[in-house]
Amino acid sequence: MSAGKILIILSDADSYPVQKPDGSITNQETRFFLTELAKLLQKLLDFGYDVTFASPIGKRPSVDPLSESLLVYFGNWLQRRRENALIERMKSENNLTNPRSFTSFTEEELESYAGVFIPGGHAPIRDLGDNPELGRIPLHFHQRGKPTAAICHGPLALLSTKYALGSPGFAYQGYKLTSWSDAEESLVEKLQGGQIPKVESTLQAEGADMISTVGKKAGGITCDREVVSGANPMAAEGLGSRFVEMLGA
Repeated sequence: MSAGKILIILSDADSYPVQKPDGSITNQETRFFLTELAKLLQKLLDFGYDVTFASPIGKRPSVDPLSESLLVYFGNWLQRRRENALIERMKSENNLTNPRSFTSFTEEELESYAGVFIPGGHAPIRDLGDNPELGRIPLHFHQRGKPTAAICHGPLALLSTKYALGSPGFAYQGYKLTSWSDAEESLVEKLQGGQIPKVESTLQAEGADMISTVGKKAGGITCDREVVSGANPMAAEGLGSRFVEMLGA
């Protein structure tokens, strides 16, 4: 018997914008970050949850090539292989190849989901933060106090609640949230040679109480009411454990 249903929100984007010093914009390749999705996904499956994947228009997602670097796995190639195998399994046994579009979910159907999870990678900064059709989904979970998890760039998707039809504004004003920090993004900017839209300061400007873990415990997470959020890929394990606790597993 299933422990319940969890909705996993993905981006349809395959790139993110980098503004060069001359003002020109280039597009840097991205997709979902492998370990950020796989670690929490595996934990949900281990505890008996069913998962459904959704994205703006249901495009086939794929792994950010940078997230498959052995540097991300600290040389643990076996763990990388297990997580890639899990993603392949979700393509054949679930709907990861064909995510459902946001518009396909009715309010009645959303009632049947116990929680929602938003992994990272840079893709969410392209098409999730201001998406009104997405906005009504986290707003549903927020209004009912259902567990909500987001990691790295994923928390930017919570800003979509500001754009949902009939929304009074950003639903998470005053919430303590942790995301990929501006300091971490500045390191990526140096590598890319240009400016990248920020998650941390954008959410802070909208009224979120951003909790930075830079210089503290690597991979920190923050819990506030129904939301658990994590800083970066190293937060995936702790985020998953806390999320299933909040779900009552």
